[in-house]
Amino acid sequence: MDIDKEIFNTSIVDLDKLLRYGFKKQNDKYCFSKKILDDTFRVEVFVDSKGILSSKVIDLDFNEEYLGINVNNSNSSFINKVKDEYKNILLDIKNRCFTEEYFIYGQTRRIAKYIFRKYGDNPEFLWKESPGYGVFRNKNNSKWYAIIMRIDQSKISNKSGILEIINVKLKQDMILYLLNKSGYYKAYHMNKKNWVTISLDDTLKDEEITSLIELSYNLVR
Repeated sequence: MDIDKEIFNTSIVDLDKLLRYGFKKQNDKYCFSKKILDDTFRVEVFVDSKGILSSKVIDLDFNEEYLGINVNNSNSSFINKVKDEYKNILLDIKNRCFTEEYFIYGQTRRIAKYIFRKYGDNPEFLWKESPGYGVFRNKNNSKWYAIIMRIDQSKISNKSGILEIINVKLKQDMILYLLNKSGYYKAYHMNKKNWVTISLDDTLKDEEITSLIELSYNLVR
């Protein structure tokens, strides 16, 4: 994963803060640059109108992009020094201009907010090695009624790439019915007789998903 994507993966930009930080708006982008290491490199950062951030490092001696920062586990102290300076700038921008979100997808965030408004439950992140896995449990009996996960699509389909999903608990006849519809899959990492996996990439309307969450909540209650 690119360094900027790794740092900003679950962050949401505040465009007004970008301007106060020193970004300049150019057409539909916000642009920022800063020289590092005695003016031998320049870090350039761009945020588009959708809040997507991209960045690069320019080697000013050659006036071209410096690709050394993409070398993983480099033994070069010089490359690591450039990479550290670059990361420090990105982290400062993140801390001052972005807010952290639990999840990546817009639909996932809407569903999480619905659950909080409806039941007062925030996700519990139980596994450090899986930061995108958030469990929702009934406060009265501590039973799970939903879990949001960030997985590679290849685990549930013939596609690849990051996908956020939600597992909910339903009756078996409903699960069999839903599996014939787009956006539904056999439960990932859970009992397939009692749970079903739903994609959160806007294949389904929010209302359809929230109605199933309500069924799941009532079932575990």
